Amino acid sequence: MYLLIVFLPLLGSSVAGFFGRFLGSEGSAILTTTCVSFSSILSLIAFYEVAPGASACYLRIAPWISSEMFDASWGFLFDSPTVVMLIVVTSISSLVHLYSISYMSEDPHSPRFMCYLSILTFFMPMLVTGDNSLQLFLGWEGVGLASYLLIHFWFTRLQADKAATKAMLVNRVGDFGLAPGISGRFTLFQTVDFSTIFARASAPRNSWISCNMRFNAISLICILLLIGAVGKSAQIGSHTWSPDAMEGPTPVSASIHAATMVTAGVFMIARCSPLFEYPPTALIVITSAGATTSFLAATTGILQNDLKRVIAYSTCSQLGYMIFACGISNYSVSVFHLMNHAFFKALLFLSAGSVIHAMSDEQDMRKMGGLASSFPLTYAMMLIGSLSLIGFPFLTGFYSKDVILELAYTKYTISGNFAFWLGSISVLFTSYYSFRLLFLTFLVPTNSFGRDISRCHDAPIPMAIPSILLALGSLFVGYLAKDMMIGLGTNFWANSPLVLPKNEILAESEFAAPTITKLIPILFSTSGAFVAYNVNPVADQFQRAFQTSTFCNRLYSFFNKRWFFDQVLNDFLVRSFLRFGYEVSFEALDKGAIEILGPYGISYTFRRLAERISQLQSGFVYHYAFAMLLGSTLFVTFSRMWDSLSSWVDNRSSFILIVSSFYTKSSQE
Repeated sequence: MYLLIVFLPLLGSSVAGFFGRFLGSEGSAILTTTCVSFSSILSLIAFYEVAPGASACYLRIAPWISSEMFDASWGFLFDSPTVVMLIVVTSISSLVHLYSISYMSEDPHSPRFMCYLSILTFFMPMLVTGDNSLQLFLGWEGVGLASYLLIHFWFTRLQADKAATKAMLVNRVGDFGLAPGISGRFTLFQTVDFSTIFARASAPRNSWISCNMRFNAISLICILLLIGAVGKSAQIGSHTWSPDAMEGPTPVSASIHAATMVTAGVFMIARCSPLFEYPPTALIVITSAGATTSFLAATTGILQNDLKRVIAYSTCSQLGYMIFACGISNYSVSVFHLMNHAFFKALLFLSAGSVIHAMSDEQDMRKMGGLASSFPLTYAMMLIGSLSLIGFPFLTGFYSKDVILELAYTKYTISGNFAFWLGSISVLFTSYYSFRLLFLTFLVPTNSFGRDISRCHDAPIPMAIPSILLALGSLFVGYLAKDMMIGLGTNFWANSPLVLPKNEILAESEFAAPTITKLIPILFSTSGAFVAYNVNPVADQFQRAFQTSTFCNRLYSFFNKRWFFDQVLNDFLVRSFLRFGYEVSFEALDKGAIEILGPYGISYTFRRLAERISQLQSGFVYHYAFAMLLGSTLFVTFSRMWDSLSSWVDNRSSFILIVSSFYTKSSQE
């Protein structure tokens, strides 16, 4: 049963990929959706068996790589974090598959799309169930490949090509941290198996010396792992691929940003918590990176006009909360917020897809408005998702995001206060852009074309059912799972995310945090909604006032242009690497040294050598007799004197001298 959870999506993807042309669009869609749905049902059974009793299940299938001290096997670990992630991944993916049946029904390449979507669903369980670093890395790279294929699905669109390439390259930058981190763990612990590494995590205290600086081994490994998580989970510096990934179909955006790719980095940090608990420097860096990302993404989203990009920036902001929750050593709360976020974020994306699908693929919110009467169900679904996103009391998001902020406050450190205030301010901006999205899309007077208004319709049944189920999750999952997953005294996690006693602050945040601290997120959420209500009905006058003031115009451009991150990265990094790749790698190495010393140089050398030898063919017999006599004499002489000459003659230098003489001669000619 446990293996079927992982391999059923692979079965559906393989059949749809190889036999999709025979099954047709409907056959491929039904097959892949059925496989993923059965995997979701089996995940619920695995959750019931593993999580309540904290009884982990370990399956060792077969040896994979065995070389002296290096031993990696095919093994699957099903503990509490794993089964929680499996429920999130398979349930969200099954609903996205069901939604895609109607959404992609008019696309001629629907079987290929369903194949890609199922292979993404396969690689994510492969990542979360791996019992060693290499198997996790296999799923890690597979998720990146599947995301590239899905973003690039409409490959005839130039922007889709650029977005997919950007996502792949940015994630490769993160992998430059993850791969050395895995190698460093093997160097330090002589194994890639998680259980062995975590059991020995507290033992080593040695340091590595690099660039005249001393680094603690565990700290360096954790920083490298964090770089990998920053690339995959769209944290500051590597967040630019996430909004551009909106060029793919809307079900792709829902799957990537709610349940699969961006959650991989958060899960990896939670899985490696026994390593991250010991170096305080690594925890401070994680907290700072997460808090900065939440603030950056929230401030960027307030002035975006693309419907899906606003939701994408909210994903980056919420991922920042999850990351800095790990930085304050509350990995269980981070995974709990990851689960809650998956439901309301998938709901927002699928609701946005219903609007875009009905409005002839229009994504600019300024060209919408007045759609609440035409889309009553979609409006209700997006309202529920937005309220849960901003942490409205007693909805799903409230039970995790507010707990994270309270934990950051009761950390009583500089990094904790930094995270608390940036996170609280981010709540204000999150509320603003969430209600701005609702006002511009559904409530303000319409700006749409008449033909779009006349043809628009609410979501059909196959698209409405997933949205309704996700809305129920956005309303009740947080309330139902709070005490079980993060309640005081719960044994749900069974030390799987390890927290040292000195870092355990959950009880203090529950009872010692001031009341005003607990009310700050609600006050900021209300303030953001109030500002959005008063600004956007008169958005034209507001923007005109911004444009007349020089400072406000620059501030508007700064946020609208995404803090100029793309421009800075392109001007200072991308162009430098492209110039290096052309002038050094291509011209100097590939077309220079490698070709001269390689095939071109060898062929040229033998061709010139043949030309020189051919010049010796004079046609006179006495010339040949003299050459034979001279050659025989030299051969006998050198063969007799070789023992004494061998120590003075270098064969390689002689060969280089002979070859260079041909080049010298050719240059003189």
